[in-house]
Amino acid sequence: MIEENFDIGGRGIMSGGSIQLGGGHSLQKKYGTVDSADMIFADWTRHDHPASRYSDRDIVRKFADENAATFEFLLAHGVQFTGREQAGGGASTNAGRTYQTVEWHIPSQVIAPNRGRNGAGLVRRLEESARKSGVEILLKHSMTSIIRENPKSGRVLGITVRSNGNTINVQARKGVYVGTGGNSGNVNFRRTFDPRLTEEYQQACAPYARQSGDAELMSMAIGASLWATAQQTSESGAAITKTVHIGCQWGYGSLVFETDSPIFHLARATGLTVANWQDVIMVNQVGKRFWSETDGSYKFIAAAMAYNGDPDKLNGGGPIWAIFDSDAVARERWNPKPPNVDPLYFASGATLKELAANINNPYQKRPMPGTVLQETVERYNSFVTSGTDTDFKKPKPMYKIEKPPFYAAWATPILHD
Repeated sequence: MIEENFDIGGRGIMSGGSIQLGGGHSLQKKYGTVDSADMIFADWTRHDHPASRYSDRDIVRKFADENAATFEFLLAHGVQFTGREQAGGGASTNAGRTYQTVEWHIPSQVIAPNRGRNGAGLVRRLEESARKSGVEILLKHSMTSIIRENPKSGRVLGITVRSNGNTINVQARKGVYVGTGGNSGNVNFRRTFDPRLTEEYQQACAPYARQSGDAELMSMAIGASLWATAQQTSESGAAITKTVHIGCQWGYGSLVFETDSPIFHLARATGLTVANWQDVIMVNQVGKRFWSETDGSYKFIAAAMAYNGDPDKLNGGGPIWAIFDSDAVARERWNPKPPNVDPLYFASGATLKELAANINNPYQKRPMPGTVLQETVERYNSFVTSGTDTDFKKPKPMYKIEKPPFYAAWATPILHD
C-alpha cells in the first residue's frame, strides 16, 4: 500500500466513523432491521431526491449488492461498532442502515483526539489486520502516474512512485486500487464543477489530508472518464458548510484540532465554537451583512459566495468574517487568544474602524472599509432595538454590538465533500 502522508487514513481517520451499509447484514438482523440489496438500490436511484436522482445506477446496483458482504468483511477484520443504529442519510429511507465504529483507543493515533473521530476505529483496525496479513505499507510515498500497457488502452500494470527524491515502479499482480481521497483541495479541479469555489474556501480534514485530486487526474490521463459530477452541485448533503469554529483556518463543524493533536503545529488554532448565532453578525470582505446568521442552508452558502462588487474578483464571495464584541465573548465564554485563534484568521480593535484596518489575511485582497463596517453594525444594532431584521429576517435580533474591544473571526464556508 502506498501512502503519501506520514501516517495512514486520510479523510477516513478524520471522520466520525458513521458507516452506511445495510442489505441485511448480521447487525441489522440482530436488531430486527429489515433491509435488502434491492431496498438500497431503490433508495439510491430515487428520482424525487437530489442525492439520488443523479446517481450512476450501474454503480449503485453493484454497491447495493455488496453492502452486506462488505459489512461482514469489516467485522471479520476487527472493526468494532457501537451497536447504535442511525437513520441512513441522504436518500436512504431505512431507519437502521448507519452504524458508528468504536473510536480507536490510543489518542495519539487518532490525529484529532477527544472529538468523536470514530473513523480512527475503522482505519486503525483495518491497518492492524492488514499488517498481520503481511501487507507492506509505504508511508511518505507519492504516486506520480499509473502505468498502462498503452497510453490509453490495455491492462493497468502498476504505478510510479516517488519518495525522498527517488522514483520507483510498483508492479501490480491483480490490479491497482486507487483511493482518491477527493479533490476539494484542488482549486482548479473543483472549479470544473463550481466556478465559485475559488481559493479562499478551505476543506474539511486539512491540513492532514490534501484532497488534491491527483488520483482522478492520473486516472483520466490513461483514459478514465469522470462521471456523475452533477453530485458536486446538487445541493444535497453537506458539500459545503457553514463554519462553526471561527477564528481558525479550518473550522468544519464536527472537526476540531485540540492542542494535543499530532498535527496541531499545522492547524495552529482550535477556533472559537459558536453556541448561539445571535452573538455575531456575518459580513463579507467589504464589511456588509449578506444573510441571516442563524441560517445554515444552501441559501446562506449562496449568499456568502455572491458577488460583492470587487471588480478584480468576479468569482467566489471572498472571506466571510464573524463580527462581535466583548459582551459576546463573555456570553459565549470564549478566550479570544492563541491557541484558540490564529492571528492570520482573527483580528481585534478598540473601534470598528480599527478592527477593519487590523484584518490581515492572505485571502482578504482588499482592506475592509472601516466606515462600511461601522454603518453595518449601527444598522444591525437598530434592528436589535426594533426587534426586526428588515434586511435578512434574522429572528428577533437579540444583542447589540457596542462594547469594545471588537473582534473579527474567519467564518468563510468550508468544503466537506
